[in-house]
Amino acid sequence: MKRPGRDDAPDRLYTLTGGRSRSGPDSPFDLVTLVVAESDPTVGMQSEHAAVLRLAQAPTAVVEVAAELGLPVSITKILLSDLLAAGRVSARHPRNSALPDPDVLEQVLVGLRNL
Repeated sequence: MKRPGRDDAPDRLYTLTGGRSRSGPDSPFDLVTLVVAESDPTVGMQSEHAAVLRLAQAPTAVVEVAAELGLPVSITKILLSDLLAAGRVSARHPRNSALPDPDVLEQVLVGLRNL
């Protein structure tokens, strides 16, 4: 069984990233970072970059982009860094949901104990 991104041509990943093995140290990308396309693909663009822009028409997590492309997350982060530097995507972390009020939680706990 073949793993995604593990094809018979190992130089493919090297070519995709221009020889880079990791994104920059100030890269904003982790597995759950949401990526949104800021432009449409253009003629002559690297096919993986164009695929990312098509996938990210709506906010999409980095891990989902990697899975759809069949590439390792590390390679996907490099591609996303290229697109971010060119202003073709934006990145943001998902919003943290507000924690419930502790008083409400206490009331629920009391109610459950009374059952």
